Amino acid sequence: MPDRAGRHAAVVILAGWCMIFAGVSLAAASTARAQEGGPTKHFSVDNPAELSDADAEDIYRRLTAPLRKGYGLSDHPVARAYQSWSRYNTAPYRSETHGERFVNNYANGSARAYGTFEEAGQLPAGSVVAKDSFAVTAAGDVFAGPLFIMEKMSQGFNAASRDWRYTMIMPDGSVFGVTNGPDSRKVQFCITCHARAGDENDHLFFLPEAYR
Repeated sequence: MPDRAGRHAAVVILAGWCMIFAGVSLAAASTARAQEGGPTKHFSVDNPAELSDADAEDIYRRLTAPLRKGYGLSDHPVARAYQSWSRYNTAPYRSETHGERFVNNYANGSARAYGTFEEAGQLPAGSVVAKDSFAVTAAGDVFAGPLFIMEKMSQGFNAASRDWRYTMIMPDGSVFGVTNGPDSRKVQFCITCHARAGDENDHLFFLPEAYR
């Protein structure tokens, strides 16, 4: 078994890889929308390097409806419902493993134990955790990011993912990939990354303590 330093290094390397992969996907989608003549940003903010939690929350409030509309174009039921679920973070926070975007953590009723964080144990089939996201560039431009979805399926769905189905929906409603479904290889990094959370945490990462 690797020592603590070795395990930490492996997690840092993997987190960086996940961040790069997710970042590339958003950049590609933004480029495609630009080429099609579609919008590539929502608005700009002043002093992006000095964003407070209150500033990030204000940006998110302004993006809530556009995010719901964009993701909803996918016709995915979670994309249409997740904003009515419990949100567990007090303000949007930056997530390294989601491309340094600001994210928000939602969970449906079946996943209510998610709100107990490390005490959650194993979530039942039917549990869904969703993270929407947005990015703020160094120039202050605000971009919608992907919607990341984890759905707990029946036992035997996928042993490697601990029966979680990962879906990534882009801001224009296009589906980037689905575990055991279309373009599943594109979301393989989700399985690899979340496995680092351990079986004892049901492959779930939880909120930074400052945002609980």
